[in-house]
Amino acid sequence: MNNTPTSPESRVRTPSPHVTPSARVTPSPRVTAALAAAMLALGIVVGAAIGPAPTPSFAVGKLLPLLPSLLGAGRSSTAPTQPPSTTAQATPSTETEAPARRRRHRKRKAAEAAASPVSETPAPTETPPAATTPTSRAKTKAATLPPVTKVWLIELAGSSFGEAAEHASNAPYIDTQAVPAGTLLASWSAIDASALASEAALIAEPAPQLLDTIVQPPCPASSPASSPASSPAGEGEGPGAGAAACAPDTPGALSAADEFLKATLPSITSSAAYRENGLVVITFASIATATGLPAGAATATLTAKPPAGVLLISPFAAAGTRSATAFEPTSPKRSLEKLLRR
Repeated sequence: MNNTPTSPESRVRTPSPHVTPSARVTPSPRVTAALAAAMLALGIVVGAAIGPAPTPSFAVGKLLPLLPSLLGAGRSSTAPTQPPSTTAQATPSTETEAPARRRRHRKRKAAEAAASPVSETPAPTETPPAATTPTSRAKTKAATLPPVTKVWLIELAGSSFGEAAEHASNAPYIDTQAVPAGTLLASWSAIDASALASEAALIAEPAPQLLDTIVQPPCPASSPASSPASSPAGEGEGPGAGAAACAPDTPGALSAADEFLKATLPSITSSAAYRENGLVVITFASIATATGLPAGAATATLTAKPPAGVLLISPFAAAGTRSATAFEPTSPKRSLEKLLRR
């Protein structure tokens, strides 16, 4: 009996029992399964690299979880095997990760669109319509005027309202009753008064539009045909005395105008037409007996300079005021809108 001790190295170097070639060549079932799994994984990886992978079938889904155990079993065999591919295990996550990326991308785009300044900009509001169209402006202006349908234009013989104020003792009615009852426009001429009266009658609504022109009778001429009754003052001193009493540019002429207005104006202002829609326009003119015309004809000459002044008396005019409103020859209607009120 040999008692020589055996070292560990010698035990390791001891050749293993003889293995037949058929045992090394024939793979075991586990190795075959591992090789099949490895080939399947390799095919999946190559297919994913070439193009979009198809949806894994039911068999693949059942087989993939078994790959680790199969590959682990294959490592214990003596036959050389391919190492398991980690890419094959990551393929399902890659397939499911692409739709997730697309969804995240869509959500990010939607969030950016919601937070963009364009979406925060309020919708443009409709601009307010123009205050008035040309038609509505015309209607509005017409509506601002009072319904003046009856106009009286009174032309007195004399120079101006300024002269009547300077010689108030010769024109007491004009100074104390007529002027305080209306609106005095001292800078207007007699022609302005005529234009204003005509315009007021033209734009009057409703119809009819009426304009009465009342002219003070001229001073009687110094002739035998003159009679005492022709004197406005009613003085029966003979024809020469009547003419001298109302000669132009004399205190008698101003007194004759004052007496004529005192007798005429109350008859107008007491009428129903005046109270409802009346306007009286009073001014001064050069009135004289006409020469070269039939007997009894007279002329009333209206001038622009010097300004005679205009007095407006109406239920729609301010009483006791002196207005600095300028006359607009291109549109007397505007002057009426500034002076008359409802």
